[in-house]
Amino acid sequence: MLKILKSKQGEGYIDVAILVLCAMLVIALAVRVFPAYIIKQQVDTFATELVREAEIAGRVGSETSNRELLLREKTGITPTVKWSKSGRIQLNEEITVTVTFGTNIGLFGGFGSFPVTLRADAAGKSEVYWK
Repeated sequence: MLKILKSKQGEGYIDVAILVLCAMLVIALAVRVFPAYIIKQQVDTFATELVREAEIAGRVGSETSNRELLLREKTGITPTVKWSKSGRIQLNEEITVTVTFGTNIGLFGGFGSFPVTLRADAAGKSEVYWK
């Protein structure tokens, strides 16, 4: 009986079981966190396209509001948008926009709740001369 207990023939099974468990935990973590990276990319694109619209139009107004609504429909997210200025923007004046969106990357079926605020800043200069 003592010979059987000292035998090391089944030693690898425990190592493999622990390795598989760790691999599954890493995959589960990646599945929960990866969508946050996708949303961050969408928020960055949202800010960049809004600033570009303001540059072309030369103002923050109906054009940028329409573009914001279109981007909300396309991306499916409803972020908070804050402009540094409103109204007309003279040629070569700088305009900045801050887009923030809150998301939750809770882990493993509700055992944790981790709210994350994603933020994107974009800046540009007006391309319109107002008389």
